[in-house]
Amino acid sequence: MRISKDIQPKLTLVGAGPGDPDLLTIKGLKALADADVVLFDALANEELLKYASKHAELISVGKRAGKHSMKQEQINQLIVSKAFQKGHVVRLKGGDPFIFGRGYEEIEYADAFGITTYVIPGISSTYAVPELQKIPVTLRGVSESFWVITGTTASGEISKDIQLAAQSTATVIILMGMSKLAEISAVFSHFGKAGTPAAIIMNGSTDEEKASYSSVENLVDMAQNEQLSNPAIIVIGEVVRWARNSAYFEQIAALNKAEG
Repeated sequence: MRISKDIQPKLTLVGAGPGDPDLLTIKGLKALADADVVLFDALANEELLKYASKHAELISVGKRAGKHSMKQEQINQLIVSKAFQKGHVVRLKGGDPFIFGRGYEEIEYADAFGITTYVIPGISSTYAVPELQKIPVTLRGVSESFWVITGTTASGEISKDIQLAAQSTATVIILMGMSKLAEISAVFSHFGKAGTPAAIIMNGSTDEEKASYSSVENLVDMAQNEQLSNPAIIVIGEVVRWARNSAYFEQIAALNKAEG
């Protein structure tokens, strides 16, 4: 591949954060300002593009669960071709590039062509979105750890790790799990966790954020009644009792006690 001596091909993966454009890191902002090309995902807030250089070429590669407008192989090839044509390519990815983001695959592909590569971490929705609902993913005396799991694997199946997580006392954070709610609920219920507090948070950190709370056994009904859909994360664990509207669980406990 022939390139101009004046062009220095470079790729920077930038984590766009959970959705709120103000949660982009300063280093990520600087990378956008220096970019010759920006390839951005559907989950990266397009308001961030205003920080890109005026001469930068902006290209949507629009990846979203179940709605891929461009295959990963095509994105990899586009990164390389644009880097050699124009120089600095910024790959703007929702959340953090290395958390269910296939960022490493893009870095590895670019590296094979001798392109200089960098990674700028992003604030991940896995902990930031629960925090914004005042859910502590760990809490002394309640939860000593948290699991982050994909609800749906590349083959379209529910992750087997969910069975392991359901047997722990950890807080469980599930991404890409809305299509597997019934199966998730069944797994946790099987291990005696039907009454465990749970939350679904849709469009976390944005103006459209919507959070609903229930127990594991009622996740499916809650999602249907509240019209919850992707993008959303599922939080399961006792820490959900410390959420913004924890009074909900106090009411449920009182009702169950009265019925008992």
